[in-house]
Amino acid sequence: MFSALMDAARNSPFKAPFSRAQCDASEKSLVPSGDRTIQAASTKEVEFGSNEFFGLCALGGILSCGLTHTAVVPLDLVKCRLQVDAAKYKNLFHGFKVTVAEEGARGLAKGWAPTFFGYSAQGAFKFGLYEVFKIQYANMIGEENAYLYRTWVYLGASASAEFFADIALSPLEAAKVKIQTTPGYANNMRQAMPKMMGEEGIAAFYKGLVPLWCRQIPYTMMKFACFERTVELLYKHVVPKPRAECSKGEQLVVTFAAGYIAGVFCAVVSHPADVVVSKLNQAKGSSAIDVAKKLGFMGMWHGLMPRIIMIGTLTALQWFIYDGVKVALNIPRPPPPEMPESLKKKLGVE
Repeated sequence: MFSALMDAARNSPFKAPFSRAQCDASEKSLVPSGDRTIQAASTKEVEFGSNEFFGLCALGGILSCGLTHTAVVPLDLVKCRLQVDAAKYKNLFHGFKVTVAEEGARGLAKGWAPTFFGYSAQGAFKFGLYEVFKIQYANMIGEENAYLYRTWVYLGASASAEFFADIALSPLEAAKVKIQTTPGYANNMRQAMPKMMGEEGIAAFYKGLVPLWCRQIPYTMMKFACFERTVELLYKHVVPKPRAECSKGEQLVVTFAAGYIAGVFCAVVSHPADVVVSKLNQAKGSSAIDVAKKLGFMGMWHGLMPRIIMIGTLTALQWFIYDGVKVALNIPRPPPPEMPESLKKKLGVE
């Protein structure tokens, strides 16, 4: 399997724009000539498509998702409570006030453990498998089609990766929501998971999987496709110089901006399913359809504004950390894709 991935990566249309020679040239242009010998000796770029490449991408996903989701647990907790009890938690600020008044400041950290472990696992699959599927799908349709239909490649690769990522996330997401939205149920993950298993069996951890897919797959498709295309547009129309002439710091600023824009769209498209997931894990014995009917169309938009703030910031930070890990570990980072020479000739493009 891994040898096949290596062969696919070496032939990938997404590899051509950032071949080793081009990466070396662009990096050298940013380094004084006297320091190049030292830099060459001290840095070794990870081979594109190698087992190490995919493993380090998964590590970047663990750090980007695990750390960021854990950092916004207080906001996530209030958002979930707004979704399941809008009468008590009237708005974002009132939700914080009521939570602190009833449980103290420590109450805002409820659910941090399942959040950290769940989203770390999800991040490994999400980012690691995205790189795998992007290479595979691009090679399946060929270099020219991979460029012309690159948005569909991003959408397909991200949807495929998220399918598996949510299977890893679902049990811990169920525990997190139970802790945060059911008063007195459990104070931590160690208490919640055995209790849930005793009450409903393994189904307690996977009854929210389908609505989780409905929430996370559209979210991730938007997250990756919107990010990839926004980066292209920013370098083409906003950034005043080519990417190769930008410092790594400047490139990371572009990454953060593109990530935030993508995050806003992610929050909107995935919000109704997010509300259903929150209600479903609170209501024992209910199905996703039952919850959706009870909520109604307007009810599925409770808590949208705090989620836009949370997901926008979260997505921007995730891309910033993921790209930062690639910089730190010398993992190949593709510039915006360029039209293949063969396609330029066919279309008469100079």
